[in-house]
Formats: sequence, structure tokens, C-alpha cells
Amino acid sequence: MQSAKIIELIDSGARELGQRLADSELDRLARLLLELKRWSARMNLTAINDLESMVAGHVLDSLAVRPFLRGERILDVGTGAGFPGLPLAITEPQREFYLLDSTARKLGFIRHIAGELGLSNVQTVKARAEDYAPASGFATVIARAVATIPQLLEWAGQHVAEGGVMLALKGRLPEDELKELPEDWGFEITKLIVPGLDQHERHVVTLARRTF
Repeated sequence: MQSAKIIELIDSGARELGQRLADSELDRLARLLLELKRWSARMNLTAINDLESMVAGHVLDSLAVRPFLRGERILDVGTGAGFPGLPLAITEPQREFYLLDSTARKLGFIRHIAGELGLSNVQTVKARAEDYAPASGFATVIARAVATIPQLLEWAGQHVAEGGVMLALKGRLPEDELKELPEDWGFEITKLIVPGLDQHERHVVTLARRTF
């Protein structure tokens, strides 16, 4: 698939999400996917192999969470090959993104593509979430398909700064998980409609500490 076709698909999908992207952002997102496909052919970075599916499953699924971001410092827990962190960093250049994973080869790809795309707002962190010890917390901690929500809070809840939120990106509504939340965390659920993923349920659970 040619770069122009990928750009067209991203642009169309982003507009369905209510987002108008600059030409430079569309170009970077297309280059991200082309490079991901090239790298993944030799080191299996993603289970999604064809570019059209990557547009929906990686780029548009990431961009769908943009309206829920808070603050300037964002931590992407279990980022894998850089999702949702990389598409968000491309479209939110005023924010700083810390992409955390424990797999060196995936972080190697992120560092490579961040350099290729000139993403000075991307930092990589090689660690497990529960072992990470940043100097300060994050206004938004985001995780996509990493663990159950109670596990996620146990591993990474301490990274949420005062007044910040954790965004758990989920497929089906995780009703059983939400019943097991600690009492000091409240939540809101939003159903997402992601272009190209119409047959798949998508939800974002916004979690914040309760104020008693």
C-alpha cells in the first residue's frame, strides 16, 4: 500500500473522530506505520500485519483517546511498539510522553522512529510499571490491553499525580473488573466508536482517586 493511500485512510478516520490533522501529522503517522511494518517483518513487533488494519487498530484506536488526556506529562504503560503513545505524541507536540515497556526490542523501535520523525517529546523507559520510580507523577497514565484494571492500579496507580487520571483502554465493558476496584478510586466509562473497528467494542475507563 502506498503512503498516499495510508494518509487518506488516516485522514478520513481522524475526521470521523472529529479530528482534523495537519499534513505534517498525517505524513508522520503514515511513516510510523510503514516503518513498523518493515521492522515487524523481522522482529514481530505487532500482531497486526496489514497496513489498513494498522491504521484502524493502532493509529485511530490511539487517536480516539486524545480528548481524555490531561496535563503535560503522559505515561504510556506497557506501550509495546509505541501505542497509543506515538500517535498521541505526533498529534500532541506540546505534551511530554514517557513510553514504558520491559521489552528492549520494542523500545529500540520506538527510539528509532522517534528519531526518524523528530519527536523530541518522546522518552522511553525500560522497566516494569511496579518497579518504575519517576521523580514525579503524571497528569495522565494510559494503558491499552495491559492487565485487569485492579492489577493496573496496583502496578501503576502510584504514578498518577494528584488530580490526575488513569485511562484504561478496553474492548468489552469490564464490569467484573470494575466491581473489584479499591474504594479510593472512582471511575467513568465512555464507549468509543473507532472507524474501522466497528465490529469491536471499545471503551475508555477514566479512573481518578476519590476525594473524601
